[in-house]
Amino acid sequence: MIALLLIDLQNDFLPGGALAVGEGDQVIPVANRLLPAYPLVVATQDWHPAGHRSFASQHAGKSIGDVIELDGLPQVLWPDHCIQGTWGAQFAPGLDMGGVDHIVQKGTDPQIDSYSGFFDNARRKRTGLEDYLQREGVDEVHIVGLATDYCVKFTALDAVGLGFKTKVILEGVRGVELHEGDCEAAIADMAKAGIEIL
Repeated sequence: MIALLLIDLQNDFLPGGALAVGEGDQVIPVANRLLPAYPLVVATQDWHPAGHRSFASQHAGKSIGDVIELDGLPQVLWPDHCIQGTWGAQFAPGLDMGGVDHIVQKGTDPQIDSYSGFFDNARRKRTGLEDYLQREGVDEVHIVGLATDYCVKFTALDAVGLGFKTKVILEGVRGVELHEGDCEAAIADMAKAGIEIL
């Protein structure tokens, strides 16, 4: 069975949000158009506690975009975003949530970030997504969402690494592009790993 994964289609990643992805809102109609074609749809939700250590606000003298070491891993510092229970963490109002079968929350540990829908960035804890997909008999995933160069990329790489046939639908993704070329590099990394880019 093929599942559609909707990655982090949340207010804070849309124009006007705390960590807005350029043209992020253009992904919503693509997702809505695709939803009815899939027997199973799973949405990931960035769900940070207030004061998450990936927030630049938690590190004196540091700025958004700086890279620090956090719990033994390099960590890009972000604006405060997708804080549990806030407007920014809610799914985009235009997204057809009636077509979503399951929601997976990630980034819930204040000490470590979680770009992938499957694991935290150190792969110490699982989100439960892999178990859910296996229980439902899923062997292939198609991915849309935000952002190409972070959460989409790492979710796709983990999916293919866990044995799922994995495809990323380009018209349904947009990137952060902290540095010019980040999205292009992410797409190349995914293709190299055996992910089909549609």
